[in-house]
Amino acid sequence: MSQKESLQALTREELIELIGLYSKNWLAMDGVWFQSVERKSGMEEAMYHDAEAWKSFTVIEARRIKQFLQLPEKAGLEGLARALSFRFYANLNRDEIHIQGNTLLYRTLDCRVQAARSRKQMELHPCKSVGIIEYSGFARTIDERITCECVSCYPDVTDSTCSCAWLFTLQP
Repeated sequence: MSQKESLQALTREELIELIGLYSKNWLAMDGVWFQSVERKSGMEEAMYHDAEAWKSFTVIEARRIKQFLQLPEKAGLEGLARALSFRFYANLNRDEIHIQGNTLLYRTLDCRVQAARSRKQMELHPCKSVGIIEYSGFARTIDERITCECVSCYPDVTDSTCSCAWLFTLQP
């Protein structure tokens, strides 16, 4: 049986479970390469390569999601909200989205990456600098009028009720 036939034979529930497995595998690979560089060359070098990877990946991911969801060129905050919920790790982290006027607040309530690093007694991932690249690039690809700013993200935590928070603004 081919892979395509194997996938077609799965039930809806099995496909949803498989998506979860694929998401965990993707996140594990992201962490494994990062930690390899971190161990060999230190956090600064690992963060450099993380930023370089996210500059490209976030745009690729956003374009594919935008096409899949058939979002218009100027998808606005509603389009961004839909697209954020289809990101590869969206089903792994607990998050919330609030739209008010021309802003969207995206909060990750529980972050699988930070939880794993804490469990392993590792320094938390200083993800703010990479998050700015990731979320700004993602939003701009969904709608070039959307800007992004960090509200709270390690190491600059200003909101202890979540792992990170990002404010997206639809510019006129």
